[in-house]
Amino acid sequence: MAADPLSVTLSALADPTRRAILARLSRGEASVTELAGPFDMSFPAVSKHLKVLETAGLIERGRDAQFRPRRLSAGPLRD
Repeated sequence: MAADPLSVTLSALADPTRRAILARLSRGEASVTELAGPFDMSFPAVSKHLKVLETAGLIERGRDAQFRPRRLSAGPLRD
């Protein structure tokens, strides 16, 4: 059974690292390297946080050649 969208959004927001990533993205899109900078964790760990945020619809993955910036997607927050 799939979780309802509100539960998925709130679950994604429950983690302080993910909230910090969203706060950074509120200032503009950023690469994974830029997002990982302030955290003492591996790139795979940061990627897992980004996947949770993407699944919740809170961020989007851009595409610019090899650069894949992330950007805030506020739709679920409005809901």
